Amino acid sequence: MVEAQLFQGYGGGRGEVVRLTHLQFANDTLIIGEKSWRNARSMCAVLLFFEEISRLKVNFNKSMITGVNVTDTWLAEASLVMNCRRGPIPFVYLGLPIGGDSRKLSFWKPVVDRIVARLSVWNNKVLSSGSRLILLKYVLSSLPIYFLSFFKAPAGIISSIEYIFKKKWCGSEDSRK
Repeated sequence: MVEAQLFQGYGGGRGEVVRLTHLQFANDTLIIGEKSWRNARSMCAVLLFFEEISRLKVNFNKSMITGVNVTDTWLAEASLVMNCRRGPIPFVYLGLPIGGDSRKLSFWKPVVDRIVARLSVWNNKVLSSGSRLILLKYVLSSLPIYFLSFFKAPAGIISSIEYIFKKKWCGSEDSRK
């Protein structure tokens, strides 16, 4: 479709020499293109063509269309044409929020919540100081690494995570010292 100029990918880089059309991982596909009815029809045609050739079924109920700087009315019409739902920005793809602002603290809330949830399972009464050290250094410090490999964290998030770790290391809980 791209070679036949029926689908226009999203341009990036200097002079938009790089055209991004899709990302794939296992059975997930992210199709990226400019807003146009030609692109919407081409995406639908490619997916239907894929069904015919592979004898696999595309689950349009799980599929979603979303847009950056695209009106809600156009997205609503395109979702009807493609028989899929409209998705919000940011959305989660492979565990990462796509379209969010990594400079905002709210972007990092899932990471902090995951650390806090993991910590709530472990109780300080049964962990020695050595066990707490191993827990913090090797288990909990690895949780934000996936996010940090893609996004630069604001200083406030690093401080928050360090505070949570220090609180766990000292053995204090919210209700007592």
